[in-house]
Amino acid sequence: MTYDLLVVGAGPYGLSIASHAAAAGLNLRVFGRPMASWRDHMPGGMFLKSEPWASNLSDPGGRWRLDAYCAEQGLTVRHAHPVPVEAFASYGLWFARNAVPEVDERTVARVSSGPDGFTAVTEDGQALHARTVALAVGVMPFVEVPATLRGLHPTLVTHSSHHSDLGHFQGKDVTVIGGGQAALETAALLSEQGTRVRVLARAERLRWNDVPPPWERPWWQSVRSPHSGLGPGWRNWFYAERPGLFRRLPQASRARIAATALGPAGAWWVRDRVERAVDLLPGQEVTAAAAVPGGLRLDLTGRDGSRRSLETEHVIAATGFKAHRDRLGLLSAELRGTLAVLPDGSPVLGRSFESSYPGLFLAGLVTASGFGPAMRFVHGATFTASTLVQGVRRRLRSAPVRGSVPVPGGGSRSGAPSPVGG
Repeated sequence: MTYDLLVVGAGPYGLSIASHAAAAGLNLRVFGRPMASWRDHMPGGMFLKSEPWASNLSDPGGRWRLDAYCAEQGLTVRHAHPVPVEAFASYGLWFARNAVPEVDERTVARVSSGPDGFTAVTEDGQALHARTVALAVGVMPFVEVPATLRGLHPTLVTHSSHHSDLGHFQGKDVTVIGGGQAALETAALLSEQGTRVRVLARAERLRWNDVPPPWERPWWQSVRSPHSGLGPGWRNWFYAERPGLFRRLPQASRARIAATALGPAGAWWVRDRVERAVDLLPGQEVTAAAAVPGGLRLDLTGRDGSRRSLETEHVIAATGFKAHRDRLGLLSAELRGTLAVLPDGSPVLGRSFESSYPGLFLAGLVTASGFGPAMRFVHGATFTASTLVQGVRRRLRSAPVRGSVPVPGGGSRSGAPSPVGG
């Protein structure tokens, strides 16, 4: 059997795409452990930074929203009250049961191209064929650790996404690197369990998001600074609510915004937990690291050029993710190599999230350089799911002969960026 669509990944984006594809009558299969990153790569006690109303997975009828799940479970969900990660992961499982065809929890090990579409091979060796593929692989393939820390043993250095339980650091000395929410909330949780913890950040000072304005407020305040899925303000509203228009910006503008907008900052509700209990060392960069008895030594350089060293038992790098084509390791080398890329290394995408290889669609973080900062958050799944499935339907109707074809959205098969903005 050849399926219309194979969805690889069962997080918020993959499940949302599957819900829209099923409603459109497509013959599809969905692979992945539902909500795996949220269940396996975030410590207990964490909260969503996004507002509850901006954290919905997407089904065409809007029936399976987070507030509907919370009402069914007797949970309170309201504006300016963060949702526990555990509750959100359970919501995603509930969504999968109600809005998505059966999910096959096996991992897809390899996707390759062929004359009639794609072949996907599961971890246990089964081969499946599909005319189109949607990769919604989340953030884990794109883990980014600073070069100075790479190569050190995992007992000494880990990424923040490698932890579902911080308990084994109780009573130890841990250094967290980074100035964003992952770093600051990880540090708060460590401190609260009895870990001696410090935060190193390159920025001269840490940034904190403000408490969001009330949901109901005078009309003139809403006009001046509207609510959006990425926070208040017209700029955030544009990023959150108009990804299709964002894609029409010049490529250089998109790249700048994707790299700088909504930069590292801590949520307002974690600030006091950090500032009163965690040793904060802003304006410091790790320039060298080496294993020493009992842990590792970090050589630091300050923004003013000053130098110092410190020793710690473990480093947690809360240093984000880099969405680069070459990290899409489940694609065959041949298929991966055909994908046109932007200057930052992320794949070029057409207006329906289709890559430069016809029939291969991408979703989530890897699309942020094309469609904007919303793609780094659950909120972006709604636009992505409906738009991508429309693109899949167009691709199925066109059923092109594979080979040398125009690249959607600009770019080239060789990997060189197009001079056109896409």
